[in-house]
Amino acid sequence: MRAEEGLVERMKLPVVIGLVMVLLAGCATYRPRPLEPAWTAAAFEARTLDNPGLKKFLETNLRHEIGPWPLRSWDFQTLTLAAFYYHPDLDVARARWGTVAAGKITAGERPNPTAGFTPEHHSEAPGGISSWTLGFNLDIPIETAGKRGYRLAQADHLSEAARLNIATAAWQVRSRLEAAFFDLFTAGKTEALLQREETVQAEIVRLLENRLSVGDASLPDMTQARIALEQTRLLLVEARKQKATANAALASAIGVPLAAMDGIHLTFNMIDEAPPSPSPPDVRRQALLNRPDLLALLAEYEAAQAALRLEVAKQYPDLHLGPGYQWDQGDNKWSLGFSVTLPLFNRNEGPIAEAEARRAETAARFVQLQAGVIGEMDQALAGYRASLDKLGAADAILSARKAWQNSVAAQFKAGEADRLTLTSAQLELETAALARLETFSKTLQARRALEDALQCPLTPAESLQVNVEVTPRPEKEHDQ
Repeated sequence: MRAEEGLVERMKLPVVIGLVMVLLAGCATYRPRPLEPAWTAAAFEARTLDNPGLKKFLETNLRHEIGPWPLRSWDFQTLTLAAFYYHPDLDVARARWGTVAAGKITAGERPNPTAGFTPEHHSEAPGGISSWTLGFNLDIPIETAGKRGYRLAQADHLSEAARLNIATAAWQVRSRLEAAFFDLFTAGKTEALLQREETVQAEIVRLLENRLSVGDASLPDMTQARIALEQTRLLLVEARKQKATANAALASAIGVPLAAMDGIHLTFNMIDEAPPSPSPPDVRRQALLNRPDLLALLAEYEAAQAALRLEVAKQYPDLHLGPGYQWDQGDNKWSLGFSVTLPLFNRNEGPIAEAEARRAETAARFVQLQAGVIGEMDQALAGYRASLDKLGAADAILSARKAWQNSVAAQFKAGEADRLTLTSAQLELETAALARLETFSKTLQARRALEDALQCPLTPAESLQVNVEVTPRPEKEHDQ
């Protein structure tokens, strides 16, 4: 009896050790990664446009070496790449994709078997027979009806939707950058034109003061000229304010602190002229076939379809195999169990109905987005065409003012016009240039609205083939 009990005691330790080893094998370990606001703020404030990592990112996407570094001049293309390198919105979109992509691991996992150990002690065992009965059993689940495949298909489609959402986030980053870039361009041009207008108006005031002193000008004319000069100076102050605001917005759109823009020279060659309006069929085809948000919703719809197929498959119960072994007081007993859930009270009707409703909802969302895109595109195209027409009229007025100013200059040179007349013609030309700039600014806004509807640049030269799915900065830079 004691020998048999000793045998049982010796068997307990290997069994326990074996179970512990099975449970610990392949376990992931936790690594703390504290998030300190002071660190992240300091890392943001340390961002600059002369970062060596940014240089490498630019060279990779521009497909040529950059020299000298830092860049002497930044255009919209290089600023866009800097925004793709730094902007946190893309980091968030990539992180979301990583979260959804991790679901593919979960979807592909097979159910683990369950092991059981049931020792029994008999208080009254016959003489010469062990008082212990040791039972071992397994429960091996077997999925049926292709459930694992449907889970994997659903996870794949959801991952694709999240990947396409990175492209949507990239376009939104570019759109905000373009808005700030256009505003800075307009504010700078406005400031320059107002400075010229201020100089001309100051000259008119000086000429009128001289005439007033000899009685050749009226006091109301003199007062009106001074008021106009002060109004221009107020507009000049406002233009400088808008320029500073646009510069700060540009830094925010890139994802760098305002200090990073100090000493940066910008070129605005890409917006000297407005590109022609594309044809409606090309616009419609481009928007409906290539917008990443539409493609992402299509992927979500396919995921909803896979989810519905999964719920339909769950009508068919999984199998459970239960082999077992029992050492019953010296007698070896083997068993093979089999179990299945009986679909007596429900056949998964509720989850199937929910999955069908989610599929219908996703389809409705796609149709809604598609209709919204078509409406947005038609409005943007009509607005851009009207803006181009208005810009053509403003160009005609400016050309007429230039012709008139040239004519007055010729008259002045021939002695047929005085300096006040010549300066007044110059003021009319500057006023026309400001009006043309305002019209051009509205045309740029209409252009951006059309590009947002397309989620594609109107100028092919501005298109960048950038892999925004890959985090461009090293991981350690995120943690600092």
